[in-house]
Amino acid sequence: MLIKLSTNKTVSEVAEALQASVTANKFGVMHIHNLKETMEKKGVDFKHECLIFEVCEPHHAKEVLEANMAISTALPCRISVYEQDGKTWLATLKPTELLHMFNIPEMACVATDVESTIIKIMREAIS
Repeated sequence: MLIKLSTNKTVSEVAEALQASVTANKFGVMHIHNLKETMEKKGVDFKHECLIFEVCEPHHAKEVLEANMAISTALPCRISVYEQDGKTWLATLKPTELLHMFNIPEMACVATDVESTIIKIMREAIS
């Protein structure tokens, strides 16, 4: 269900490369959540770097949403960049697994395409 890749790059280096790779692959970054920053603003001492990128390819999103609007609960796709155990990790939930929960087999090819592109984006960001 989870795709995880590690790198020796810093969170900042991966974040910069990830933004470029998202754009190069015709996806868009809708928002970046900085968990450390957000928690500190709420008075929670959180020591880990963690950025959550919300990414989307609007044509694919439109296609699956027109099949079932409840899929909006699983959109946009998220790629998390965080540090743990001295490494930087990228992780995402598999779009194919998420879509499977909605029981719409005719959208499987869309989910497979999105998943392949997200894996490509993640690999480019760590190389």
